[in-house]
Amino acid sequence: MLKKTLTTLAVSMALTTSVQAAQVSEDVIKQSFFPYANGAPQMKGVSTGMVIDQTNVDSVKDALDPAMYRFIKNGDYTIKVAETTDFALHQSYIDATRKYAGDTSLGAEAGAIHGSTAGRPFPQEPAMDDPRAGEKLAFNYKYGYNWGDSASIYPFYWKYRDMNSGKVERTVKMNFHFLNLTHRTQQEPFPAITPNPSNLFRGIYVQVLEPFDVKNTQLLIQRFEDDLKRDNAYLYLGFQRRVRRLSTGQVTDAFLGSDVMIEDFEGYNGRISDMNWSYKGTKTMLLPMYNHNDMELDTETHKDDEGYQVVKFGGAGGCFPDITWQLRKVYVVESNPVDPNHPISKREHYMDAQTFTIPRNITYDRKGDMWKSWLIGQTHPDHHLPINKGTGVSVDDAFSMVDIQANHCTTGQFKGIVDPKLTPPSKMTVQNLRASGR
Repeated sequence: MLKKTLTTLAVSMALTTSVQAAQVSEDVIKQSFFPYANGAPQMKGVSTGMVIDQTNVDSVKDALDPAMYRFIKNGDYTIKVAETTDFALHQSYIDATRKYAGDTSLGAEAGAIHGSTAGRPFPQEPAMDDPRAGEKLAFNYKYGYNWGDSASIYPFYWKYRDMNSGKVERTVKMNFHFLNLTHRTQQEPFPAITPNPSNLFRGIYVQVLEPFDVKNTQLLIQRFEDDLKRDNAYLYLGFQRRVRRLSTGQVTDAFLGSDVMIEDFEGYNGRISDMNWSYKGTKTMLLPMYNHNDMELDTETHKDDEGYQVVKFGGAGGCFPDITWQLRKVYVVESNPVDPNHPISKREHYMDAQTFTIPRNITYDRKGDMWKSWLIGQTHPDHHLPINKGTGVSVDDAFSMVDIQANHCTTGQFKGIVDPKLTPPSKMTVQNLRASGR
């Protein structure tokens, strides 16, 4: 009798596992990671090679988010349309999705997730009748392949610009480093770096190199695997030569006097549980995704010893990258702060459905008025630095944060490098802040 019971239990468990695994079919994988396998998206009036400016923007308004439509309509920017290209992620990330996504589920509490080891947690198409579809998409972004398992922006130039005059008020040079300690798929070890006693998911480290008054300012963010646990965030001020812990509110302050909050990094740099997420639909839209080496690059500034040239900027005040855009499948997601004292009322995120990067964001102030426009240009890794070829990383290549109300912007020009040697785990420690600050 006992033997029969154990046999029945084993069969039941096997069937349960089989059912779970079957939830992620090859059709789901194909739709999630290869949305253009059967052809590029089409939209009436939008064609490869066209230039969208204030004379024709009304005819293609549906292809643009509201802020970008406004900029073009005002004559602040023009968009050059290029063909849609495949930004295929690394095969190891796709394979991890096959292996683990069937075991992943949301917890009862917003921000709680179970069974997500590596890969895309929820590769299934979002449904409008799913009240937690927005949260699932947010977790796909958090555990996405943005920068892969580790990468560096080495160096990174921020320019503060008056949008009316075009004057560059300040240039800040820094290095950024990103490291996933868990959910790893492509850089050994995987799926996690051990030991990891604090159970951290990700670290972000920033070191300012220039100008002198902020030189050696450093920022360290340690994000926990448990999304309900608050990040550790530390700031080292070179002139004080000491590390201080950042309060929760400081991640929404202007970082180094720019138009960018720490929470704005990468499109959203915070806990999923800090926001209420809602899925607003799937659209075909123009996004700033391109091949870096095919662009007209900046030959005047920031050319390094290896000959690398950053993206050129133009448009009103020099606030917009001179790049091509392409039609993409886009998930529109809205996030509203849980904290009533947060300085914004909401963000509209335009997530690229293939890569789950966020090339476009619109931020609204507490009154509900459009406040800031975030643009982050993404280059294909095979058309960038040789070291990035084959990594499957959609490389952040240029950003623009426009304060619409103040007519001011902060722009970023990147040299993104996917090289694990540049970002060892030791860099994501408080001890490194002190050692590097000496």
